[in-house]
Amino acid sequence: MDNKTILITGGCGFIGSNFVRHMLSRHPYNIINMDKLTYAGNLENLKDIENDKRYRFIKGDIADKSMLEGVFEERIDGVINFAAESHVDRSIMDPDAFIKTNINGTFQLLEMAKKKGIKNFVQISTDEVYGSLGPEGKFREDTPLSPNSPYSASKASADMLALAYHHTFNMPVVITRCSNNYGPFQFPEKLIPLIITNALADMELPVYGDGLNIRDWIHVEDHCEAIDMVFHKGRPGNVYNIGGENERTNIEIVKLILDILGKPHSLIKFVKDRPGHDRRYAIDSTKIKNELGFRIQKDFKKGMEETVRWYIENRTWWERIKSGEYIEYYDRMYKNR
Repeated sequence: MDNKTILITGGCGFIGSNFVRHMLSRHPYNIINMDKLTYAGNLENLKDIENDKRYRFIKGDIADKSMLEGVFEERIDGVINFAAESHVDRSIMDPDAFIKTNINGTFQLLEMAKKKGIKNFVQISTDEVYGSLGPEGKFREDTPLSPNSPYSASKASADMLALAYHHTFNMPVVITRCSNNYGPFQFPEKLIPLIITNALADMELPVYGDGLNIRDWIHVEDHCEAIDMVFHKGRPGNVYNIGGENERTNIEIVKLILDILGKPHSLIKFVKDRPGHDRRYAIDSTKIKNELGFRIQKDFKKGMEETVRWYIENRTWWERIKSGEYIEYYDRMYKNR
């Protein structure tokens, strides 16, 4: 795929921006990044590569058919769809945006890719489509889908659409479902950056319920490596689970961050649990390891120490997000161009 053009949607979000940077550093491709720049899409996440001649940003909504038609007027050789509303709490408060972006947006993107004969389409999904696990077992690719929030239900719907387009139209679609990510540039409403930034300000650290909900954590750089492998070597019509093999309770994560920062555990405040809070997620990554040779590279404790250090060293970045100032960056950079 040398010198080809890849469309990455949602490339200004946490995982998407890390993946844009990953692809530019590993491959000679041209990258078009299309992002709606909703609250979690931040152009400053890619400030260091905005002048790279192989990179271009387009502000746009994947649910906007006419916008997509304009983007696809030029030759595009592959699509990787990160664009999604992704925060469970927000989906409980306002499901509408999740239906529009995650279902209708994916539909519009699939339709355009089908029309243009795109040869490589990766749909980025989540382990949350499987629902909640008991104390034993792990999610496999053939685990029945059982989403429990408007967010996960909308992502499961998008997955079903993508697989239907493969089956019906022979579109070369591949789906990835990953466990919880952590690392640099994560929007500070998510657990790890919320705890880090609150702790740095000596604020209370809200922990849902008893704090014993379990998640499997993977560093975003390992996730990007896995998506790269799936994009280049994944079998069309297949799903690949991507896990960190690193199950931790939420309270373990919070205490680890406090210990790294040298802050007291007394900052922890248990709050009323979120409605329908899934108890445990765990991913079986056997398929991607055996088929594509994927291996976790980042040690969790080292990765967490690096992540905490990044938030300490990039305080201006997250303070601008918490104040809302980051939204002004687009106007400053692009509005008068």
